[in-house]
Amino acid sequence: MPSSPTHPVITGFANVPDFAKGKVRDLRIRWAMEEIGKPYSTELFDAMAERPANYREWQPFGQVPAFDDGGLRIFESGAILLYLGEQDERLLPSDKQERWQAISWLIAALNSIEPVLMQIVSLDLFHAGQDWTAGARKAAVNLAEMRLTSLSNALGDRDWLTSRFSIADIAMVTVLRNIQHTDMLDAFPVIAAYSERGEARDAFIKAQAAQFADFEKAAESTVA
Repeated sequence: MPSSPTHPVITGFANVPDFAKGKVRDLRIRWAMEEIGKPYSTELFDAMAERPANYREWQPFGQVPAFDDGGLRIFESGAILLYLGEQDERLLPSDKQERWQAISWLIAALNSIEPVLMQIVSLDLFHAGQDWTAGARKAAVNLAEMRLTSLSNALGDRDWLTSRFSIADIAMVTVLRNIQHTDMLDAFPVIAAYSERGEARDAFIKAQAAQFADFEKAAESTVA
């Protein structure tokens, strides 16, 4: 049976390589919670170890984040963002057109942008130096640039993906962070400025600090 925690629980990792810090997807949920001032707790797993069997009943793929709101357990960052957005208009507009535009952009971030950027991440960070990666990376970059061009054109001179900040921007900004190890956004100043606006929000800063604090706490307990 689902537990009944005092605060909602977000699962995350206790330890990840340095290049992954600030990019693990529980950051999305932490950010949303900070935007609406809702306290939460974290349940952390060793990223290098198999997740407990009972966690697979909650998150079938053993990934993070998963979310427990006391009586309700869900997984996948997009679904969790939608759940939180339904509860607070600061995350998801009530106006029908705006609401579904934000939902469309949320799905676009996860389906149209993230997969092509993660190909670059995989080639650069997990397959670096292998003979076949140069050709594969060129193709991956070409596709990513096409998608980023479309995103830039759609953003235009708006601050956010819709008329105001929403869960769509939480998803998109965190997706774009995956290519921070490259200079790709230099060619897309509209997107670069958009990302900077997102990361300058107080809620993002608090969420990232909280994620790093969990990493540091876990590292200290390992040393001790």
